[in-house]
Amino acid sequence: MRRIEKVAVLGAGTMGARIAAHLASAGVPCYLLDIVPKELTKDEAAKGLTLESPAVRNRIVNAGLEAAKKSRPAAFFHAEGAKLITTGNFEDHLGWCGEADWIIEAVAERLDIKRSLFGRVEKVRKPGTIVTTNTSGLPIHTIAEGRSEDFQAHWAGTHFFNPPRYMKLVELIAGPKTKSEVMEVLGNFCDRRLGKGVVVAKDTPNFIANRIGTFSMLNVLRLMQELDMSIEEIDACTGPAVGWPKSATFRTADIVGLDVLAHVVRNIYENAVDDEMRERYQAPALIEEMLKRGWLGEKSGGGFYKKVKGEGEKEILTLDWKTMEYRARQKAKFGSLEAGKQIEDTRDRLKALLAGKDKAAQFLWGAISEMCLYAAWRIPEIADRIVEVDRAMKWGFAWELGPFEIWDAVGVEAVARKLDGEGRALPPIVTEALKPGKKSFYGVLNAGNPDCTRVYFDFPACVYLPVEEPEGVIILKAERDRGKVVEKNPGANLVDLGDGVVCCEFTSKMNAIGADTIMMMRKGLERLQTDFDAMVIANQAANFSVGANLMLVMMAVQEQEWDDIHMMVRAFQNANMALKYAPKPVVAAPQGMALGGGCEISIHATRVHAAAELYMGLVEAGVGLIPAGGGTKEMLVRANEAAGVAPGFSPASPEKDLDLFHALKPVFENIAMAKVSMSADEARGLGYLRPTDPIAMNRERLVGDAKQTALGLIRAGYRPAAPAEVRVLGEQFLAAAKLAIHMLVRGEFASEYDAKVATKLAWVLAGGALTAAQTVSEQYVLDLEREAFVSLCGERKTVERISHTLKTGKPLRN
Repeated sequence: MRRIEKVAVLGAGTMGARIAAHLASAGVPCYLLDIVPKELTKDEAAKGLTLESPAVRNRIVNAGLEAAKKSRPAAFFHAEGAKLITTGNFEDHLGWCGEADWIIEAVAERLDIKRSLFGRVEKVRKPGTIVTTNTSGLPIHTIAEGRSEDFQAHWAGTHFFNPPRYMKLVELIAGPKTKSEVMEVLGNFCDRRLGKGVVVAKDTPNFIANRIGTFSMLNVLRLMQELDMSIEEIDACTGPAVGWPKSATFRTADIVGLDVLAHVVRNIYENAVDDEMRERYQAPALIEEMLKRGWLGEKSGGGFYKKVKGEGEKEILTLDWKTMEYRARQKAKFGSLEAGKQIEDTRDRLKALLAGKDKAAQFLWGAISEMCLYAAWRIPEIADRIVEVDRAMKWGFAWELGPFEIWDAVGVEAVARKLDGEGRALPPIVTEALKPGKKSFYGVLNAGNPDCTRVYFDFPACVYLPVEEPEGVIILKAERDRGKVVEKNPGANLVDLGDGVVCCEFTSKMNAIGADTIMMMRKGLERLQTDFDAMVIANQAANFSVGANLMLVMMAVQEQEWDDIHMMVRAFQNANMALKYAPKPVVAAPQGMALGGGCEISIHATRVHAAAELYMGLVEAGVGLIPAGGGTKEMLVRANEAAGVAPGFSPASPEKDLDLFHALKPVFENIAMAKVSMSADEARGLGYLRPTDPIAMNRERLVGDAKQTALGLIRAGYRPAAPAEVRVLGEQFLAAAKLAIHMLVRGEFASEYDAKVATKLAWVLAGGALTAAQTVSEQYVLDLEREAFVSLCGERKTVERISHTLKTGKPLRN
């Protein structure tokens, strides 16, 4: 099969430029092309440029790339990624498509524009080159009509979701003549290289996710007006309370753009002529009025919400949809939502919310039941399996549960009974799922046995079939269901991954590190002595670990149990040192947030196999502490390595000490300022990942990839690391650090207490009260870490910071 080594992206608008950015972040060189301007700007004319000047001809495409480089959240994993993108225009550089293995079109959503462009592309593409459109809903088969047999055989739809870096979904749609191997190549590349969740959709109006998501949004707008609810009340109901993103309904609409929403609605209405809910696909009067006023959302400066300058920070106002005026935001107050906050599991919370009696519960029943009913009527129109529908909504709209998983959570029988009581017709897939021996859309067969399998209800066959995962993907919950747990406690599990590899899986709330976590890491190391050849430290929660359990620290501080704090810190230090010098390889597989102690565990492993989306950092300074689980020590060791003064390098010398001084400066700055990487690439730049640490683009594959990394270390003849000697600079570094801290305070970049914490950190990095540079042991630095940590625990301002963080989840500057 053809390998994809270079890609051409046609169209440098919001989607095209960000698709190119994501390709570049994945290490794929690409061309980015757009139209040539028809007239000069005033600045161009003033400079004496003409329409033939290269800077003018590439103005539109370069502006698109610059917008992607400046976008927030960041479109690139690292700013250097932009170097892999070569910009050009359709008139001068369309021939570059002949060098590409994959051509992606992302121009305006007009059939005539797309067809015209492809007519030109066909003249320059190589036979066998894959060509796809990023249309969000135009019929795939009509776009390629009239093209050659080879073109149509290598033609498909690849619908990325915005922003491409963060939204996992790619809907893959075949044309009527698309070769099966083309779909396979695209699916594998999007999955493994780009880290996408690939869902094969049918060529129906707006495919899967936008079809159901748009219906859901229009239904919510209808219910808001019928029940006389405010925008804040709706967003309170349709956010994390039901497992949907914080942007909920109206913040999401503002991000997408109301003009885009209206276009999607119109497209579905015009093309989904047999949809029983077709009349719902008309833009409500509220949306039409907002469009008339130019209130498109973020792109126009205001939509359902509007940012205005207030005192200090910008204030966010909310639209009163009845008066069409913006006003101060109001907090939504519903008893059912407040009670739901106490229920951690989304499935249980949904069931409780829909059983409520207040207006929020009434609204949620209308919103959830209508959406689930609509999704059930769409099988098999938009997809053959419920699995594709659920994955599309989870990956494309960031829902925690898909529609059919929500049916199961609330209870298929209970929902169907209530709908029937309301006189609603039930789709065939629901009536079949309610027959004897069924009652749910998903299930688990042979739980607790090695052949345990998760199954889904297949329609119209009306049988349960296995939910197949892609080759190489390991789902830890499935392994637990198969009885692969070999040790467990309230905070962690040991799971047998097969092939001699055991996984230490964190399971505490937010995967905060406490005694149970440390004990299980120790247990895992013990099992390496007798039962396993390697250990992976991983979990499949949203975040690897948010750090140490601050509540335990706070309780010990309040009781002034200083010996207990010393003991807790020493236990964590010893566990991390045991990971570092384990007799067999240990691979950490962090994803999401790996903060504080989560970062410390990772950097002590033999290897880190990180998810591309990794927010890693030693953030203890934010709560008035310093890293004391070995994090400060380990970054000092890495500074030694960078300066070439670690064991195996040349002996210490004044020149080497100067190199170490320069290597320590970014280490000190990163820890003192609690810097957090915005990607795995940035974590490498901050020194938390080594050059040898691999990165997984697809976090679904992370555990399986980490297992393979561990097996690779075994095959390579793994030997434990030799104990490190650490060069410290004493007063030479400490004096320079104190001067830098003083300047930060004078410039009001740091508070007086920040300065106190940073001075403690500098003292540890300098090796304590030493007048001259010398070589010390790792244990010597660990003791300094622990001493500094415990002394800061006794400070009033540290207690204030910890207390504030526990209450709000945000750091306090005092």
